[in-house]
Amino acid sequence: MSSTESPDTATAALPVPPAGPGRRGAAETVHTVTLPGLTLTVRAPVGQSAPRDGGGDGGTGRDREPALYVHGLGGSSQNWSDLMPLLADRVDGEAIDLPGFGQSPPPGDGNYSVSAQARAVIRYLDAAGRGPVHLIGNSMGGAASTRVAAVRPDLVRTLTLISPALPELRPQLTAVPTALLAVPGIAGLFGRLTHDWTPERRTREVLALCYGDPGRVSPEGFNAAVDEYARRLELPYFWEVMERSARGLVNAYTLGGQHNLWRQAERVLAPTLLVYGGRDRLVSFRMARRAAAAFRGSRLLTLPEAGHVAMMEYPETVARAVRELLDSEVTDVTADAGRS
Repeated sequence: MSSTESPDTATAALPVPPAGPGRRGAAETVHTVTLPGLTLTVRAPVGQSAPRDGGGDGGTGRDREPALYVHGLGGSSQNWSDLMPLLADRVDGEAIDLPGFGQSPPPGDGNYSVSAQARAVIRYLDAAGRGPVHLIGNSMGGAASTRVAAVRPDLVRTLTLISPALPELRPQLTAVPTALLAVPGIAGLFGRLTHDWTPERRTREVLALCYGDPGRVSPEGFNAAVDEYARRLELPYFWEVMERSARGLVNAYTLGGQHNLWRQAERVLAPTLLVYGGRDRLVSFRMARRAAAAFRGSRLLTLPEAGHVAMMEYPETVARAVRELLDSEVTDVTADAGRS
C-alpha cells in the first residue's frame, strides 16, 4: 500500500463535492422514480438502463449485471458521469440522486440520516427489482452503501467504497467544516456570510477541497460545475438539506452496538474494493488500513495524488480496479461451481 501525508492546508469552502467537473460528455438518460414519500432521479448512460417494465432486454444492456452508484454529501448522480461509461460494457449501471440532492426533491419525512439514505437505496432496488447489484458509493454514499450491504446482503453482489465516510476518532483539521455544518444554523450562516461569492469562486474553493489536484479539471468541466452550483443555490431547501445531512452523518459516527458503521463493515459479506486518496482533505488517508482490516477479504487501492473524489480525478484507474473486482468474483463463482 502506498502512503503519503495529507496536506494540512485549510479552506473556507463549503465541503460540497462538485457536481460534474471532467465529464466526458457521454449521452445520458435521466428518469424519475416515485415511491411513497420518496422521489428519486436516476441517471444512466444511453443504451443502458431504463425504467423496468418486465419486458425483454431490448438492447438496453439489461443482459449485463446491474450496478448502482451512490454519491456523497452535497454531490449528485453527475459525480459518476466519468466512471459509468468506462464500465458500461461490463455492468448495467445507474446512478441515483439521493433525496434532496441533485434533481431529487427532499424526502417526505425530512429524514437525512445515513440510515434513511440507506433505506432510500434499498427501497429503490426493491422497487426496481435490480438486486443483487454491484454497489459503488463515495463518501456519505459509501457509509450508506456499507449499511445496505450489512443489513441486506441479498441486494449486494460486490461493494466498492471510494473515500467512505466511516467514523474517525481524530478527524483531520480540514474535515472540521463538514462537522460544523451539523450545528443548527451554521449552514445558513455560511450562506449569508458568502452571499456575495460568485458561483465561480464557490466552485473554485470546492475543487480545492475535494480534488487532490484541481488543475485536472477541464475548462468545460469547471463551467459545468459552476452552472450546477448556481442552480443548486437557487433551491429553497439547499442549506437545510446540507445541514440535516451533515448532522445525520455526524450522528452516525456516534452510534454504538450493532448500528455502529465499523461493526456493520465487519458484517459485510460481499467482495469489497476500498479506494483511498492520499490528498483527501475530508476522509483521512490513514483510515485505509483500518477499513481494509474491517471489511473481510477486501481489496485496497491507494492513490497518493487523489483527493476525495477519485472516481472523478482518476476514473480509468478506478474503473480498472472495479473490473479486477468483478473478474475475481466471476473466478470465485466458477471455482465454487467446480467444487460442487
